[in-house]
Amino acid sequence: MTSPPTLPADPAQLASLLRRQIRATGADRLILGLVGGPGAGKSTLASALVTELAREGENAVVVPMDGFHLAQAVLAELGLTEVKGAPATFDAEGYLALLRRLRDHSEATVYAPTFTRSIEEPIAGAIAIERSARYVITEGNYLLLADEPWPQVRALLDAAWFVDVSDDIRVNRLVRRHIQFGRSPVDSLRRATSGSDADNAQLIAATRERADLIVLT
Repeated sequence: MTSPPTLPADPAQLASLLRRQIRATGADRLILGLVGGPGAGKSTLASALVTELAREGENAVVVPMDGFHLAQAVLAELGLTEVKGAPATFDAEGYLALLRRLRDHSEATVYAPTFTRSIEEPIAGAIAIERSARYVITEGNYLLLADEPWPQVRALLDAAWFVDVSDDIRVNRLVRRHIQFGRSPVDSLRRATSGSDADNAQLIAATRERADLIVLT
């Protein structure tokens, strides 16, 4: 298998790449998937791309896969609290249904959920995707997994980019994030290096070669 090409995380260059792709296809909408491990910088890159596209008068919106986290009460009922963030802790079919609606592009407004770290819960209907949104940037961990239903997710994306970063930087970001939202430094380091975050990162890293492009952050 040929390795995907690599580019630095330059928002201007990457936004230009998206504009060229949508012009080449003549499509009304482009759906980009950003994939990467916890702490890779997916959300930061997605936000930078929206800002860059807006400078050119383009309407873009970010739709995080994290909005499809199962609620804490459901995770507790299923015995999955300690592995939150693993594939089984997401409503993958719900996420797939949303992408199908966005791909169909016939509704005036589609509402998507988001995820609020301060309460560790998804919030329904928090993001409005108008029909005028020409670029939809969806970011999440498992868009390139080989297990169903994730290949169906990949089929709905016009492009999938893997956001890559050194493990040292990624782990440091994760530890700071966990501490910021109330975990102890010891627990934060454990989660990032040997807990569920580390397990999930290993699973995600194995999907790297299925991306169209590697973006170095």
